Amino acid sequence: MPTAPDDAEIELIRRSGVALRVGRLSLSAGTGSYRVKASMARAARALGIERHQAHVTLTEITTTSHRGPSFRTEVTEVRSVGINADRLCALERFAQDVERDQPVSVEDATARLDRIQDKPPLYPAALNALWAAMACAAFAFLNHGGVVEIAGVFLGAGLGQALRRALIHRGWNQFGVTMLAAALATTTYVGFLAAFGALGGAATNHEAGYVSAVLFLVPGFPLVTGALDLAKLDFSAGLARLTYALMILTSAALSVWGVSMVVGLDPVPAEPMGLDPALLVSLRALASFLGVLGFALMFNSPWSMALAAASIGMVANTGRLWLVDADVPVQAAAAAAALLVGLLAAVVAPRMNVPRVTVSVPAVVIMVPGASAYRAIYHVSNGATSEALTYAVEATLVVAALAIGLAIARMLTDPEWGFER
Repeated sequence: MPTAPDDAEIELIRRSGVALRVGRLSLSAGTGSYRVKASMARAARALGIERHQAHVTLTEITTTSHRGPSFRTEVTEVRSVGINADRLCALERFAQDVERDQPVSVEDATARLDRIQDKPPLYPAALNALWAAMACAAFAFLNHGGVVEIAGVFLGAGLGQALRRALIHRGWNQFGVTMLAAALATTTYVGFLAAFGALGGAATNHEAGYVSAVLFLVPGFPLVTGALDLAKLDFSAGLARLTYALMILTSAALSVWGVSMVVGLDPVPAEPMGLDPALLVSLRALASFLGVLGFALMFNSPWSMALAAASIGMVANTGRLWLVDADVPVQAAAAAAALLVGLLAAVVAPRMNVPRVTVSVPAVVIMVPGASAYRAIYHVSNGATSEALTYAVEATLVVAALAIGLAIARMLTDPEWGFER
């Protein structure tokens, strides 16, 4: 006959449940598995759990908590994969508070977590779509688009993100939503150019805008955090995140390919516009700042955090583009820029009392080669294997370089990354 748990076992159940809830909230906010494990471990220590072990993937957490002769193993699943930088910041400060005030009661910790979980998004749907539109419009300029293309991207990306957010919040399948949002964004962009042409205007670099209109769908956070998980030798979480990111990219690219086949567009890279070098650097800096700012706000970052990420991203991305213009290999330029982002984030984030990932990842997302990834899948769909391979190798090398740069910065500034304990 099974025996009823005694008081000590009941107390362990309550405490381990709180620690697991910290991990579930962290995972649902989009952070990497290494951060999820660290958050749970800090909460577990503050709650009096003697030893806490965890296995984390993209959507699942398995934990074992030990206290005295008793232990408890629990499993939870997170079905919604999204990014919420404000929640990550709140959870980081929660972990700091409970460490300082330990031992902390289960009731107090639960009340604090209730407030974090119940906090609504910082920005309504319309503003969230505006941030995506701003980020993609900045991408359009960086991809050599002109004023007309920037305006079309702004409209298409804004409508696409509005649709994506509305459907995701209603529980629709993420991959289906991604395809619908990409189709709407590209169709809107093409329709805008057609309307502009009907009024007597002429667009010159429409291919640049055509790809940029869907760059709000690039899963930058999973790509970067997945690669960082691999750097921490967490292969199950890292591979799961990278697989998820690849499926999102494929879903969006198939929609891009479908629309392009209907309207007859080939998303080849556009030629530079030949601007004055000083003006070009200034405009690149502005576009980089606005692009990172848009992504950070789209990730539900508070304004102070978003402005910090945008400032770091502006410096790093402008430098990266300058290196590429100087014939430095794109992956070497990306690694150097990501290293700079990581080092600057190591200085800025502690002073703002925010997780480093909330500052560094938005600054790096603008460097993720989403256009190359889309073009690779486009050419695969058309059977152009050599062109597809060229773009796929370029995108893979750049993503790996970004992860290497961030990982080296963490190793140089964080003993937990520099040494295995």
